[in-house]
Amino acid sequence: MDKNSLIEHAGEKAYSGKGHAYFAGARRDYVGELPFNRGAAILEIGCGEGGTGDLALSEGKCGRYCAIEFCPPAAETAARKLTEVLVGDIEKLDLPWGPETFDGLIMSEVLEHLTDPWAVLRKIRPLMRKGALVFASSPNVSHHSVIRMLIRGNWSLSDYGLMDRTHLRWYTPVTYRALFESCGYTVTSISELSTFTRKARAILAITGGRFKHLFMTQIDLRAHS
Repeated sequence: MDKNSLIEHAGEKAYSGKGHAYFAGARRDYVGELPFNRGAAILEIGCGEGGTGDLALSEGKCGRYCAIEFCPPAAETAARKLTEVLVGDIEKLDLPWGPETFDGLIMSEVLEHLTDPWAVLRKIRPLMRKGALVFASSPNVSHHSVIRMLIRGNWSLSDYGLMDRTHLRWYTPVTYRALFESCGYTVTSISELSTFTRKARAILAITGGRFKHLFMTQIDLRAHS
């Protein structure tokens, strides 16, 4: 087995230990924002077991839902729900779709796992129709919990969450926006994925929202091609 094969095998092993919950579920917030259009086609990178695509198809938000999933067991489950599922690493796969195929792109908790997210975003962009909707989210490394950890001199990884050991890239809200804009996407919003706590809202009110990045656990982005 060559070096690249060893690295890929190690990556598959790391994800295979995460269990069913990691790959299950659906991004109902994304599906809720999609227009009703049974003629639309959507592409998802990192679809897990296909919950988001299954929901989009069942609610008439698209008639075609294609996806790419790195982990074979999850991809096998997704293939029973979605129009088409490619199995493998998005950074290495030759994509079979032509220019301007898709009306939407979904990347939920994906870009932090990639070696070269810039190359992937540029690779995907020609597949999007003009004005295609883009939904993406990733952990925020400028969250106050990470800053406190660094002050203590630590950088402790875990199996899940913000400090997931499978993360290869780290973003703040500012750098996440810059990532998409540098690859030709028009970013329309950057926000927190979940609701701020009462304490966080009070601090943001006092400070005029200047330190919002300290309380965002997940960066939630909207853009279009």
